[in-house]
Amino acid sequence: MQTTSISAPLSMRRIAAGAALALGLAAPLSAHTAGGAASPDPCHVGVYRLASGGWVDVGTTSDGGMRWRLPDGRTGLLRVAAEGKIESTRGWTGAPDGTQVSFGACEEGRIAFAGETGAKQAFEVVETTFEGAGGIKLAGRLVLPKGSGPVPVSVMVHGSEDYSARAHYFEPRVWPAEGVGVFVYDKRGAGGSEGKYTQDFRVLAEDAAAAAREARRLAGARAARLGFDGGSQAGWIVPLAATKVEVDYLVIRYGLAEGPLAEDRGETLRRLKDKGWGPDVLAKAAKVTDATAKVMVSRFTDFSELNALREHWGGEPWWQDLEGEFTGLIAKAPEAAVRAIGPQQDKGTTWEHDPMPVLRQVKAPILWLIAGEDLEAPPEETKARLVGLAKEGRNITVLEFPDTDHGIREFETDDGKRVYTRYADGYYAAVLDFTRTGEAAGTYGAARRLTP
Repeated sequence: MQTTSISAPLSMRRIAAGAALALGLAAPLSAHTAGGAASPDPCHVGVYRLASGGWVDVGTTSDGGMRWRLPDGRTGLLRVAAEGKIESTRGWTGAPDGTQVSFGACEEGRIAFAGETGAKQAFEVVETTFEGAGGIKLAGRLVLPKGSGPVPVSVMVHGSEDYSARAHYFEPRVWPAEGVGVFVYDKRGAGGSEGKYTQDFRVLAEDAAAAAREARRLAGARAARLGFDGGSQAGWIVPLAATKVEVDYLVIRYGLAEGPLAEDRGETLRRLKDKGWGPDVLAKAAKVTDATAKVMVSRFTDFSELNALREHWGGEPWWQDLEGEFTGLIAKAPEAAVRAIGPQQDKGTTWEHDPMPVLRQVKAPILWLIAGEDLEAPPEETKARLVGLAKEGRNITVLEFPDTDHGIREFETDDGKRVYTRYADGYYAAVLDFTRTGEAAGTYGAARRLTP
């Protein structure tokens, strides 16, 4: 992914794209596009210690671009303009931000960033392969700060992305610069790992547990604490993995404490509400999401309830405004097309997963970060459930970053569409504090504390 912070939660993003193309509909667009512009040489990827003591990270994005980021969440896309000059654009807006960036020769490891010079940092790196569920060989990497002292080690768990975490995650560079080790691995069927890509949470949890064991083995005495950290779909996988292997902490970023089917319902209703539809339409649409859920759970064989609703309401104007993870495409596409395309795109998602019994089994402390205006994973029910778990005595710290969308990204609205500008201030600091100590007791930008 571009970072671990923006993975789409469910496989239906891919099903939707495939179905849209096959049906002649407009396919969903990626949140990041390189725009066809050339990027700086990949040899410059790394985290640079600036003269002031801070850092700037430069990494690749999954769509072929390069992005910088700062500790406070500011970020921009880099591209090579006329005469080799590097230009920076603010967040994901495509608008120039005036940040001056240049690099030395590849072997020099130097950067000039916003008037400061910086040097690329080096870490202890160990490449490995280990066995995941079913004996599948997975490619992993342990990155530790230089030295011999003990440090916390985070095992990064994927969202729904299908590309190499080792190639695109930023944490294996940035966290060691902050004194935190990272174990990162390519999920099955991606990057250097064997196997077939899947969204079966049980299989992926077994893989994550195996990764934690491998990280502990490699880090040895240097692992002062070891835990899981992941965003989006990882919110379902991480707690499952924590019931299979002993860890010291869990960090869950913008995940859901309700199941995958509830995610589609929440997004579908939220988008209809945003378009001005009232309670009567929302009540009808909720029934449609129940019907499309049956299609998904049946693996594209049971359309009976959906077809009855389509016959009854399909001609009403709101029907064409249906969106969501999968409801919009399934409801608006011909049944024959969905029956043909759906099984081809199905990734085995554990649609009926209930996270609450699993969360009640987790013994390690949890930090849960919520994007207050999350369109992909509407957080209202998740907040209520997590607060309820805290009242039961579960060790859960919940921080909500207001006015942020999936990925803890701030945004502006342009012609009704969100344009992302940066990550929220305090986001990284909260994760790092909890990783080091098991507590996030500070003030983290505008974040609101929902549990004690």
